[in-house]
Amino acid sequence: MTEIVEESADEQMDALTLEGETAADYLEELLDIADLDGDIDTYVEAGRPHVSILTSGDKLVGAHGEVLEALQDLSRLAVLTKMGRHSRLMLDVAGYREKRRQEIQEIVAAAIAEVRQSNEPVALAAMNPFERKIVHDTVAAAGLTSESEGEGDKRHVVIRISE
Repeated sequence: MTEIVEESADEQMDALTLEGETAADYLEELLDIADLDGDIDTYVEAGRPHVSILTSGDKLVGAHGEVLEALQDLSRLAVLTKMGRHSRLMLDVAGYREKRRQEIQEIVAAAIAEVRQSNEPVALAAMNPFERKIVHDTVAAAGLTSESEGEGDKRHVVIRISE
């Protein structure tokens, strides 16, 4: 029989901090190889490790955040390889995710107003998982219902009046 061992809050925080530091070390090596400048900051927020690269330019973000998403996936893989555990690490570069969060919240606010006025569902454009999470959280806070629909690159959120 396998014994389940629960981590204390301090042990969980230490593990999340170590995940962030592991990812930061990996990203620092990557920046050195690519001869790119950037300061790296790590912190833990809402039960997940965060790594932020402060840099000028958008080479590490790419069009619509594709390079950022790839770097996040590689960082999570580096954590898995070194620590043997999957990570929910969030990576931000040059404040891109925060700016995108604000843009999405504005789009969602307009969609919520439209749903309330028409009582009809509103489908948003396709978004990545990070963006859809922002939509779901914003919609829930407004007291409405949201649901992801579609597959792959066409996955999007539909906002409805709560039943």
